[in-house]
Amino acid sequence: MGPLPKRKISRRRRGNRRSHDALTLEHLVICETCGEYHVSHRVCPKCGSYKGETVIEVEKAS
Repeated sequence: MGPLPKRKISRRRRGNRRSHDALTLEHLVICETCGEYHVSHRVCPKCGSYKGETVIEVEKAS
């Protein structure tokens, strides 16, 4: 037989162990150019700018 736990882990102990496993929201900032929210330190997906400069060309969906 393989290793087995001596006793049941309580809900409190299990929950305390898992308390750091929750997913966190990405940090959103407002774009300087278009005013939309985007993830910080990333190019804005709406207008393609980063720190006020246009970095990539974004196709406008109609």
